[in-house]
Amino acid sequence: MTQPATQAAVAEGLLTWTPRRGLTGPDSHGCVPTVGERLAVADSWLLRDGRVRGLGRHRERFLRSCGDSGGPSPRQLVDFWRDMTAALPHTGEWFPRVELGAESRELRLLLRHAPPLGTGVRVWAAGQLDPRTVPRRKGPDLDILARVRQRAATEGADEAVLIAPSGVVLEGATTSLLWWEDDTLCLPSPQLPVLAGVTAALIQERAQRTGIRVAHRERTLADLDGREVWLVNALHGIRPVKEWTGGTEPLMRAGHPVRAAEWRPWLEGLMEPLQ
Repeated sequence: MTQPATQAAVAEGLLTWTPRRGLTGPDSHGCVPTVGERLAVADSWLLRDGRVRGLGRHRERFLRSCGDSGGPSPRQLVDFWRDMTAALPHTGEWFPRVELGAESRELRLLLRHAPPLGTGVRVWAAGQLDPRTVPRRKGPDLDILARVRQRAATEGADEAVLIAPSGVVLEGATTSLLWWEDDTLCLPSPQLPVLAGVTAALIQERAQRTGIRVAHRERTLADLDGREVWLVNALHGIRPVKEWTGGTEPLMRAGHPVRAAEWRPWLEGLMEPLQ
């Protein structure tokens, strides 16, 4: 079977994939992308001048999530990923997202320019009860989480922390949450409803390789007062909490980010050329 030719995209837009035509846009006489439908699966990462961090891990998570949600065949998923990778631009800063539509079952690539990247983060400390319906899979709850972040923005924050009904901290709306207790790197228990974050996994593995103790602990927001807390994801990398805003009396204190200065350059150094 002749494979469709794929060229690197040069502009923002939504492309739909089919086995016969590969990735096509609305002006390519192919399928018109289904805009606005709920997503069954999504994944995204920072792409800078043709270099990306942990792309193989994003691939594994996306393909596994598509399989769990009854998505296309494994062969189609592999072919889509090949064509998607070939379509990614090799210059500029981008934040591409791969998607599986919940109703259409379409595989798509949303090509977006990367937003400004942050080195620190202001966090809404009210403690938003987790509103997600499928917390372990990225995609179905993106619209809900966007509304949570909009609410946080009204309080002068960049991000919101999700908590369980028990008050235990889970993660951010778009980030994994890590913190330091003395010399121990801490994460929420994997038994909690949290997303398996690619960036969090890279950090955890480096800690274990270098002899840093890693522990899974259940903590409330109040337990994080004064500690070095990181919110991490594939876009921004490591962002230490520089301020907690709103929601608490007295206001929580952000710990001094003494470790972030070393870990951020290490994480940036993991970016590799597209294959």
